[in-house]
Amino acid sequence: MNVYAVKAIYFFEMTRFLRTIFQSIAAPVIATSLYFIVFGSAIGSRMASIDGVSYAAFIVPGLVMLSILTESISNASFGIYMPKYSGTIYEVFSAPISVLEIVLGYVGAAASKSILLGLIILGTARLFVDYTILHPLWMLTFLVLTSVAFSLFGFIIGIWADGFEKLQIVPTMVVTPLTFLGGSFYSISMLPPVWQKITLFNPVVYLVSGFRWSFFGVSDVGVGLSLAMTLSFMVVCFVIIGVIFKTGYRIKS
Repeated sequence: MNVYAVKAIYFFEMTRFLRTIFQSIAAPVIATSLYFIVFGSAIGSRMASIDGVSYAAFIVPGLVMLSILTESISNASFGIYMPKYSGTIYEVFSAPISVLEIVLGYVGAAASKSILLGLIILGTARLFVDYTILHPLWMLTFLVLTSVAFSLFGFIIGIWADGFEKLQIVPTMVVTPLTFLGGSFYSISMLPPVWQKITLFNPVVYLVSGFRWSFFGVSDVGVGLSLAMTLSFMVVCFVIIGVIFKTGYRIKS
């Protein structure tokens, strides 16, 4: 393992993150705070509790997950796309560093940014909502696994994209709608039976459900299934990245 190469990529990406601190941290936190104000304070005060949890507290895990998914994808995709766009990626390929070490550097940095953002949003939520975390270790586990899994997914998008506009297609047109429809603001048990079954095909349901269980001990699906789905998605992303580097798709051309 070339630890120095991994650290070089990692700290370079983290330094770029610090140079764009407003875009990377302040903007998502402000946007999430507006959700807390509108949905938590204004609307939540007029709504009944869900599964014994106040509505304002109920949406905290969903809002954190919404930020984590979008930021993980954006950070990882932009991190690998820029070297590919500028041509400096070939300097990385010519260095004595393996595919695993390249992925560890870029994905590790993107996941670290998302984890930090998630913790900051959780701290910010305290200003608006009184909530408890019943299983803090499981909360961190789901936070880390989700950040890593979707950073891997973002890495794939960054390699696939051949223009800046394509970097935003999947987060904007796919991930964000799936997150809103994945139980971020409601329990899927509130839906009609037919829609409950359809919603189970949404992978974000399992992420939000497992993360919410770590807070309140309630979930729409089993926590074991949520964990298995998260790990499965991570493995699939690893396999796809391996195939990409083996075939040179969108890298050698």
